[in-house]
Order: sequence, then structure tokens, then C-alpha cells
Amino acid sequence: MERIASFTVNHDVLVPGLYLSRRDGSVTTFDLRFKKPNTGDLLTNAQMHSVEHLIATFLRNSPEKDAVIYFGPMGCQTGFYFLFDSARLTDGQAIALVQRVFAQAAEYSGPMPGKSPRECGNYVNLDVALGRECCRWYAGVIARWTEEQLAYPEA
Repeated sequence: MERIASFTVNHDVLVPGLYLSRRDGSVTTFDLRFKKPNTGDLLTNAQMHSVEHLIATFLRNSPEKDAVIYFGPMGCQTGFYFLFDSARLTDGQAIALVQRVFAQAAEYSGPMPGKSPRECGNYVNLDVALGRECCRWYAGVIARWTEEQLAYPEA
């Protein structure tokens, strides 16, 4: 069986950051990596879920919302995927968008978006303060990220 591209990334040296995962026609996937290598520190379900609700809300309310295809967690609990239409956003514009929405979420003081049984099937583990804290940390990680840094580290 053919090995998928994401399994060729050396996770032992992959530091938190923002990476170009793949291009499929005009759909570009960014890998928003949170986990530090070799620590075993995965994001908790509450952290992942809270960040997902905040960032998905900010992305889908941004001026670039028509270019947003998807934002969601990785099953391995080490980060998130952001898919966008590269016919509408360049890589540089997508980096700027991700930087901006994480900075906005880090300062958000309203109620958690989608925190009700009607809006979310697992609303009980959503925590706006926890999500804001994770977003603040990640906003610091990617604050000066550039297109040149989108490549996965070699090793």
C-alpha cells in the first residue's frame, strides 16, 4: 500500500508552527502544529474543541471567508488543518489570515460560539478561557511566520 504524504513528515523534529501540508488543485492545506516533538503532550479534547470553535468562527466571519474551505482538528491531537481556496488567497495572505484570527481569538471576551446542545453535540467540554489561552500561545508561535517557513523541517 502507498504511504500517504503526511506519514513521511518526521514528527520527532516537527516543532510547533505553520506548515504547507499539500495542494490539491486549488485547495491548499496548512498544518497548524501545536505539539512539541518527543514530549507526549497532546492537546486535550477540551483544548482542541475550544480552539476549533473559536478559530472556525473567526475564519468564517473574516473578510476572506469565501476562501475558507475547512478548519478542524487532527485526529492525532497535535494540531489543526486549515484548507483554503488558493485561487482566492495566496499562501502569504493565508498566513496573515491565520495570524490575525488567532490574535483575535486570544483577545476574545464574549461567550463561546456554539456552546449549546442545539449547536454542538459535545458542547459540555467547550471552555472559552481555555480556548483563548491556547490561541494566545499559538498566536505567539506564528506571529512572525513567513512563507519561507512553511516547509516541513528536514531530518
